[in-house]
Amino acid sequence: MKFSDSSPRLYLIPVLCLFFLFHGEAGAQNVALKTNLPYAAAASANLGLEVGLAPRWTLDISGNYMPWKFYNGLLRKHAFVQPEARYWFCDRFSGHFIGVHAHSGLFNVTGSGVLADVPLINKVFDDLDQRRYQGWFAGAGLSYGYAFILGKHWNLEIEGGVGYSYIDNDVYECEECGTLLENRHNHYVGLTKAALNIVYVF
Repeated sequence: MKFSDSSPRLYLIPVLCLFFLFHGEAGAQNVALKTNLPYAAAASANLGLEVGLAPRWTLDISGNYMPWKFYNGLLRKHAFVQPEARYWFCDRFSGHFIGVHAHSGLFNVTGSGVLADVPLINKVFDDLDQRRYQGWFAGAGLSYGYAFILGKHWNLEIEGGVGYSYIDNDVYECEECGTLLENRHNHYVGLTKAALNIVYVF
């Protein structure tokens, strides 16, 4: 599987379908749009859509896309989608909730820096400063979160989750060259979701 500029567009299809499906009920606070602030601060474009399914159930779908190549040989391209079914202990879009999430995506990364200290990164890409990794991942996990009501339409949402990821990637000799060294398969168990979302509830 190759990472291409057109691949992330596929992740927008379920988001757009859900938006138009539930658009007519938006006035009853059945729909929320959100963005994950840490991802945005790291230059990873992201958008989430959450829709009400029942008084205490919602479906949340978030997507991330980073097409950037940074200076000094840093390459941090990725695109992934993460759907989640949520159960709210009180009213939806406020207070405590638990969730079951899945995730899948593509990546093309190389270079050293702060990401080398992230558990998922240093466990899977042990020589990121000397090799380039390109591949895909998929998995699932459980999460817990809390939504603070800031105003009539605005919330602040904190969430963390743990789970499993299967990672398949090709290892290349360097950033620019196309010399394939090996194909790796990794099994990761640990943090699979972390979010500090600013949320607008319709």
